[in-house]
Amino acid sequence: MTDTPARLLSLLSLLQTPREWPGSELAERLEVSPRTIRRDIDRLRELGYPVEASRGSEGGYRLGAGTAMPPLLLDDEEAVAIAVGLRSAAGQAISGIEESSVRALAKLEQVLPSRLRYRVGALGAATVPIPGTGAVVDPEHLTVFAGAIANTERTRFAYRTGDGTESRRHVEPHRLVSAGRRWYLLGYDLDRDGWRIFRADRISEPRATGGRATPRQPPAKDVAAYVTDKMYSLLPTYSARVTLHAPIGQVSPAIGEGSGELEPIDDESCVLHAGTDTLDWLAFRILGLGCEFTVHEPPELITHLREMAARAQRGTQSTVD
Repeated sequence: MTDTPARLLSLLSLLQTPREWPGSELAERLEVSPRTIRRDIDRLRELGYPVEASRGSEGGYRLGAGTAMPPLLLDDEEAVAIAVGLRSAAGQAISGIEESSVRALAKLEQVLPSRLRYRVGALGAATVPIPGTGAVVDPEHLTVFAGAIANTERTRFAYRTGDGTESRRHVEPHRLVSAGRRWYLLGYDLDRDGWRIFRADRISEPRATGGRATPRQPPAKDVAAYVTDKMYSLLPTYSARVTLHAPIGQVSPAIGEGSGELEPIDDESCVLHAGTDTLDWLAFRILGLGCEFTVHEPPELITHLREMAARAQRGTQSTVD
């Protein structure tokens, strides 16, 4: 490759891959001599790119972290992925990130070729996000915990439980876990001498104390699965038994796999057994079958359906005398 500017851009693109590149491999990729690679590395350094080099048989070049972020080189797919991700970030449960995402997206779309702007625009027009309604998390709080985790530091913060009880916590943070539209902190509570999971949107006034955290074996190898399992175990579970006054063959396709089990009674009726943690989901699921039914249990579902029926009746009453 004899075009020096094009070669420098190709070299920079390779170095932005998170690995160490032997000079011989870079020379082979760019079809130049190792001496030319060394000169090009020096040129990149003069331009402000922090290219690090290590010696020895396993040594090579890699792009380090600098005091300023140099321009990034992205291929078409990477540019589209980042642009779409920034558009989606406005729906994340982190307060303040929407404005930052818009600013970053505006800068990126300024330099996108027209063919990529069209692809990003088409994806945006075809996608309709569901607006978030849950509590949001202050991104600075996440930054405090991320720093404490990286530095193995203890933290202190105020915490409010689901029933409104407030307390002060002294915790060794282990990991931040994003689950759906919520963030959770898994940490070792020093005052309670045990692992605890904290909802990030209920945390306030977090700060790193500077005290060193004790190396501990986490409660599970897969932290994300552990947090998810714990969260689901705390949710109420309802076991429903409902007689459906319709042939099992008629309702079976609508039930689907994993949504419950059907047991035939006779040619004209069957029994649905289902478990759920959401009464609304179960009620709409049954109503959506389009057949008559009789709920036997749980009593909470019977009450919930009666309340829904009462609201529907009030909403459909005529206001004309």
